[in-house]
Amino acid sequence: MIQWKKLGHIFNPTEHKLPNNCVEFAQSPQTLVFDDFVRIYFSTREKDPANGKFLSHIAFVDMSKDFKTVKGISQNTVIPLGELGTFDEHGIFPINPLRDGNRVLAYTCGWSRRVAVSVETSTGLAISEDNGLTFKKTGHGPVLTHSANEPFLVGDSFVQWYNGTYHMWYIFGTRWIDTPDEDAARVYKIGHATSEDGINWIKEEGKQIIPSRLNEYECQALPTVLFHKDRYHMYFCYREATGFRKDKTRGYRLGYAWSDDLQHWTRADETVEGLAYSESGWDADMMCYPHIFSCDNKVYLLYNGNEFGRYGFGIAQLQE
Repeated sequence: MIQWKKLGHIFNPTEHKLPNNCVEFAQSPQTLVFDDFVRIYFSTREKDPANGKFLSHIAFVDMSKDFKTVKGISQNTVIPLGELGTFDEHGIFPINPLRDGNRVLAYTCGWSRRVAVSVETSTGLAISEDNGLTFKKTGHGPVLTHSANEPFLVGDSFVQWYNGTYHMWYIFGTRWIDTPDEDAARVYKIGHATSEDGINWIKEEGKQIIPSRLNEYECQALPTVLFHKDRYHMYFCYREATGFRKDKTRGYRLGYAWSDDLQHWTRADETVEGLAYSESGWDADMMCYPHIFSCDNKVYLLYNGNEFGRYGFGIAQLQE
């Protein structure tokens, strides 16, 4: 069995001053580890005064390595949203930072509103030359987007450098479902792509690499991968396609898969202990948007709780 220990709720955005007039949500926490602190990026929300709808912005919090002390919070824009009509006009959620020599690459999930359905997403790339304080986009368009066999919702990209190749795990939409009592529901699965330069990607078109457990409409999100003890480990979250906002038994929970070769993945949720809903509190109704990372020879997992991260994120430590 793989045993985790929850260390608690470590960041609540409603208790801090955030940039861009954001007051709630710290979604999809992802890390950049420094010598004496850990920078945790997340997506937060600003309410657009023009129409009352949300815009998603990237911010970060710097924390001590015991994750008990907030050392600083970004007060300036980390990555600007896109211009009118671009793929990230209405928000960026999530961002995946990756050290690449003296630079920091940021793979972003940009989103924009649609008419017939609620949203479209693609993956963009931005680069930081100042240790992740700010990022400059490589262009106005995405580096990974929909295609003939993946026609909607490409995003949630997580990138690592393994064996001389950039590997990206991402989600791709398989369909939209008309529902009688709520907005159209989307279904998405986890896919894989590789690149030699981190910019030009080759997708395994339309290939679902993690099998579904619930049913064919299972939605899989936010893959995160770490090589640890001679094996690749992936965590992600999954839920039912409909009814998840009102019924916690249909909402996000955490899943797990492993691989020895980055090509074949075995789903093994049942081998993980310590990552179930709490009996009460901030993660009693939902656990979602995980991020696995190592820090000072320890392995941690960040994740969001109830209401898709409205009240921030917590952390668990792998027990070894």
